[in-house]
Amino acid sequence: MNLTPAMEDYLEAILIVAKKQVEVRSVDIARQLNVSKPSVWRAMTVLKDGGFLTMDDHSFLLLTDLGQETAKKIYERHCFFTDRLIAAGVDPEQAEKEACRMEHTISQRSFELLKGAVEPE
Repeated sequence: MNLTPAMEDYLEAILIVAKKQVEVRSVDIARQLNVSKPSVWRAMTVLKDGGFLTMDDHSFLLLTDLGQETAKKIYERHCFFTDRLIAAGVDPEQAEKEACRMEHTISQRSFELLKGAVEPE
């Protein structure tokens, strides 16, 4: 399943919220992304159908292994671009916005090559 940038944002938001608290609900994601609860519910249904997350009996959102792996890749790209933009002198708020757009457009292969060129092992 190819994820849209919006679906990637939802996965990333679940990962971020899960780092802050043990149980993640749709309302937490709505707050994190500043979107409506019905929007979150629709997105969670798509992600659940795609095998990226499950919901338990209490409606807590749980990333599957696929969801966890995908969310971590998205978040890694986001952090990488945010950090580089800030280091280059971009205002942190602007860097966050631009990193969010960049994380969705770069291929994983190009990202790995860029990361390797900037952060040599």
